[in-house]
Amino acid sequence: MQLTVKAELMDEAAVRRALTRISHEIVEKNKGTRDIVLVGVRRRGMPLSRMIAENINNIEGVLPPCGELDIKFYRDDISPEHKDPTVTPSTLPFDVADKRVIIVDDVMFTGRTARAAIEAIFAMGRPRCIQLAVLIDRGHRELPIRADYVGKNVPTSKSEVISVHVPEYDGELCVKLLQKE
Repeated sequence: MQLTVKAELMDEAAVRRALTRISHEIVEKNKGTRDIVLVGVRRRGMPLSRMIAENINNIEGVLPPCGELDIKFYRDDISPEHKDPTVTPSTLPFDVADKRVIIVDDVMFTGRTARAAIEAIFAMGRPRCIQLAVLIDRGHRELPIRADYVGKNVPTSKSEVISVHVPEYDGELCVKLLQKE
């Protein structure tokens, strides 16, 4: 399957503005930073969670702890050729018990990644609450899950792909719309 770039949806400045807005919304909804922990879904959710943590630090003067979550073991949509996924350990340098856990991911699509992340968090303890922050919500939900914080809603067709680029993996910060051919 070939993918071609159809459009750049967000340049670096637009991504940074969206993440700044999400950071303010997190602080406002939680009435500050007390007991907030950020958990980035591996891969691109992790750099986004670190950017949000830095923004919150700039706003409130408190750097919330960040962790990294590998959800492969908790997925319910693994294809037959991937029945034995290679799972790397999640890195959560904090206990989730009684915390306000904010899961951060790049794109929300069917809701299955969010469901797997929630299940992985509960396997580690009982948080006070779990919230979800995504840079892009592209629709096509298969589960009754919605994000608490959304950078941009982008209605897509199933033949389109949203590609979030982060400096750690792609050398740039932007969001592109790709077309399957």
